[in-house]
Amino acid sequence: MNVPFPRGIELLNRDHSILAFNERVLDWAYRADVPLLERLRYLCIVSSNLDEFFEVRAAPHLIAVQAGDHKGAYSVATFEALAAAAHDLVARQYALYNDMLMPTFEAQGIKIISHGERNEEQRRWVRQYFERQVRPLLIPVSLDPAHPFPQVANKSLNFIVRLEGADAFGRHNDIAIVKVPRVLPRMIRLPEKVSGKLTLFVSLSSVIRAHLAELFPGRHVGQFSQFRVTRNSDLAVDEDDVEDLLTALREGLQHRHYGQAVRLEVSASCSEHLSSFLLKQFELPDLALYRVHGPVNLVRLTELVDLMDAPALRFTPYTASNAVHLAPGQSFFDRLKQGDMLIHQPFESFDGVLAFLRAAVHDPDVLAIKQTIYRTGSSTVLMDLLQEAVRQGKEVTAVVELKARFDEEANINWAEMLESIGAQVVYGVVGLKTHAKMLLVTRREGKGNQATLRRYGHLSTGNYNPSTARLYTDISHLTADRLLTMDMEHVFVHLASQSKLPKLNRLLLAPIQLHQKLIDKIEALGEAAALGKSTRIVVKMNALTDEALVRALVTAGQRGVRIDLIMRGACTLPAGVPGLTDNIRVRSVIGRFLEHSRVFYFRCEEDEELYLSSADWMNRNMMRRIELAWPVTDPVLRQRVIDECLVAYLHDTQDAWVLQPDGHYQRVSSLPDAPAVLHGAQDALMARYSGAAALGERRGRGR
Repeated sequence: MNVPFPRGIELLNRDHSILAFNERVLDWAYRADVPLLERLRYLCIVSSNLDEFFEVRAAPHLIAVQAGDHKGAYSVATFEALAAAAHDLVARQYALYNDMLMPTFEAQGIKIISHGERNEEQRRWVRQYFERQVRPLLIPVSLDPAHPFPQVANKSLNFIVRLEGADAFGRHNDIAIVKVPRVLPRMIRLPEKVSGKLTLFVSLSSVIRAHLAELFPGRHVGQFSQFRVTRNSDLAVDEDDVEDLLTALREGLQHRHYGQAVRLEVSASCSEHLSSFLLKQFELPDLALYRVHGPVNLVRLTELVDLMDAPALRFTPYTASNAVHLAPGQSFFDRLKQGDMLIHQPFESFDGVLAFLRAAVHDPDVLAIKQTIYRTGSSTVLMDLLQEAVRQGKEVTAVVELKARFDEEANINWAEMLESIGAQVVYGVVGLKTHAKMLLVTRREGKGNQATLRRYGHLSTGNYNPSTARLYTDISHLTADRLLTMDMEHVFVHLASQSKLPKLNRLLLAPIQLHQKLIDKIEALGEAAALGKSTRIVVKMNALTDEALVRALVTAGQRGVRIDLIMRGACTLPAGVPGLTDNIRVRSVIGRFLEHSRVFYFRCEEDEELYLSSADWMNRNMMRRIELAWPVTDPVLRQRVIDECLVAYLHDTQDAWVLQPDGHYQRVSSLPDAPAVLHGAQDALMARYSGAAALGERRGRGR
């Protein structure tokens, strides 16, 4: 539902903007110039994104439907509009899967074969696989008063079966549920002896379907269908009402898989009787039902991508360059004394950040290491280094965010591990997520009474996760700047002790002053533009949904500020509306790597400021999270960020989309004035940092 906005402007709907982002990602699966396995991977990425969308965004709309609400931000109308958009996107996914991708795979000799397409030898192999690997793990449950509908976990694959005839006790219970164990692979590659020269796969669901009747001896299997339910997975923990947040979250995780149902997926052939039964069981309206013409869970097709040994059907491998170059005998700390360093990931390797931490761990003069932990994933490299630092006798402080969505369990485990070996673990400020990414090293330098303590810091727009650092674009900033590292020290103390924060020199901190400072900068440029001065705002980030910041941008644009917004995902600001937002352009770049860096540029005449940040311009980031923004003061590094993160993306004609006045995005390459030779920002950066000029000529490589 659109939100009323001053001067005749209506904000774009956030949820629909998120779905529109997924449409742009899906476009890569359509593109014939993208390698085939990568096209399938993009299809899976969209399905994974939709899973998270329903897990996080759908519940308020559904609650409004169940309550019969017809007014407000969430209502029957918003649910119906959102469901219509989601159904359309899902239909496009499966049409692409069936009509384009699978025929193209088959032309390459690669096929997922159904039971009806298997020859006798293949059926025999599948039967043996079923008997050895699958059947021992299946326990069909017939429903009766003693066996009620079983708990069905979030996103798990299941079969519902309608049985005919009487059971062993003469009863006519006609519904049974078969849970498909998650430990089993969803895609099975047939061996060469039964597939010949082709590359053949069978899905686990087709293996079970082919032998479904054997699970119910003495009964006749009539109607049946796969089904999958998606549940609300937002953990709601009232921090003011719990004594032990870690314990409360661990208990909450046990129930996440069984939260409120928000979506039901079934096979397209599912009968009305069975689908109605399931909708009633999960207390869902008809529009929450998604009939799909293909695998109920497209996400698991990533297994097929991983099982294939076909380099020609994948992106050309990219090896990140080494951003850290030390002179012979030079330490990391001596290098930082000469000036700041930037690492543009993944074009440059995240190994430079690990090298900084490794140098701190093994340097006998380093006394203390402080670090925030938001999403480190399952990688142990970082944690191994922190453990080693404790063993080396250094003071290690870890600010662990336990409420990092879908990483809660991993972070709880890391927190407990670090505490067990003597690290100081804190969980930030009650009621706020610690989303800031910073690492601070304190080192003793000099001898005797002349010794002093000096700080070295790392700040980042992204997470301390070596895996995603190869897939996400982010900026790492390494510094020995006295004022900046002093600010970092103050923030760490503030998070640990929750004492009053002193005035910061360079850092902008949410929720204390970041939001207002950004508004002040935007308004100041608006005032300057009204006086006839040349002004410019360019912002690159993941999302813009905060109403106050949108209002400030709109007003500044109306006063003459030229504004470019490079938005990966949700954006509620309607750009290019004649007479209202003429001075504002919004573009979205979807490439091989996931755009993740946050860069804020403000210019008035010759004076320019550039900030890097952990924060998107969303209300939650500004008001309910610990976030940082910091200036890049070195003019050479500042220009580098401008060139690589802003100018390159503003001139992208290959992977960019432009928001139209009607709220829809259009690919730049499809516009009437599109150039004949297309330019991709990510391709250019890969070429620059790999030294391979051929990469700059490659087209259609992206997410």
